[in-house]
Amino acid sequence: MKITTQPLSRRAFISGTLAATALAGVPVLHAEGLAPRRKIKIGFVGCGRRGFWIAKLFRQHGGYDPYAVADYFPGVAESKGKDLGVAPQRCFSGLSGYQRVIDSGVEAIVLELPPYFFPSYAYAAVEAGLHVYMAKPVAVDVPGSLTILECGRQATAKRRCFFVDYQMPTDPVNIEIRKRILEGALGEFAWVETIGFSGHLPDPPKTATIESRMQNLIWCNDIALGGDYVVNYDIHAVDAALWVLGQRPVVAMGASRICRPRPHGDSRDVCQVVFEYANGLVHNHRSQALNAENVADPNLTAKIYGRQAYAELVYYQTKSILRGGEKSMAGKVENLYQLGAQRNIATFYDNIVTDYFDNEIVPRAVDGCLTCILGREAAARHTRLAMDELLRENKRWEVDLTGLKV
Repeated sequence: MKITTQPLSRRAFISGTLAATALAGVPVLHAEGLAPRRKIKIGFVGCGRRGFWIAKLFRQHGGYDPYAVADYFPGVAESKGKDLGVAPQRCFSGLSGYQRVIDSGVEAIVLELPPYFFPSYAYAAVEAGLHVYMAKPVAVDVPGSLTILECGRQATAKRRCFFVDYQMPTDPVNIEIRKRILEGALGEFAWVETIGFSGHLPDPPKTATIESRMQNLIWCNDIALGGDYVVNYDIHAVDAALWVLGQRPVVAMGASRICRPRPHGDSRDVCQVVFEYANGLVHNHRSQALNAENVADPNLTAKIYGRQAYAELVYYQTKSILRGGEKSMAGKVENLYQLGAQRNIATFYDNIVTDYFDNEIVPRAVDGCLTCILGREAAARHTRLAMDELLRENKRWEVDLTGLKV
């Protein structure tokens, strides 16, 4: 899985991220409510639980023609391809399945698989001139994150769309609250808190190859495959915070631990991180991935405290709120898991058919990923770690693919 890209200077990298898109929101759906103009021939790579669910949403949209599928497991590729109406000869499997989808004649590709594979797969798709729609997180390490940043730039240069599927910034209530915050509703920011609470996933004993870790979300337990819970799950809340703040942190410190019974992967179940920003803003992040009756319900929340008011953007909880001051409001956030994905699928379609190739979501997606990686590393090392230091380390997490079907 070696990737070769043009090297980025540190100055070019820093100047090309959030600083250039501080006030950028989610791409606008330019032709909302209109019937699809044409069919986009699309391929799906990764047909597991969410991958197949997303593929069905693409088909339901009406503007996409499911043309090819790939999954590492042949049975999955064949059965899900059949359900989507894909011809058997275009249902591919093994590690090379993604390349066969790219070569099949599709116009766009959807990537829904362990994020370790995202940078190399996305890079190949952009090189081939395809539009790319992918899940988060965009990578598990710094080199992968930088590759995705370059993919976004190259996609724009080639007049192609590159989209990352975050749902919180699609919600109308969250959008309105962010708008009011940027208009000054909170006053000067005081501090930020993000929360990522989830249940942990099955973590069975490892086998001779990693094949057994590549299904049923088991890969979430392995940092090299999934990035850790703070990178893979909590990133929704962290992304929402960066969406509002328009900057990424410069330093993190924290602690984390594994406390699930009989762990076999190295992802942490509990993590506490304090981020610091260049302007002095403090950001506390709480994370847990535990299965127990006394554990709180799933929670993805970004709280922004200002001198004048307070705001809370949510994913699962009932309402997002802005409390205090003249711009106070509250609104129900409904079924964001599905509606957010449907909005993103519609936006991706509209961006393609209206030739909108700014791909402004990519720098924020990369900064969110780097922020979570910074938090993961600072907490695992029980130390204070600067973003500049993390970037200089440029550590790549490798996965042993020995014995897997090509």
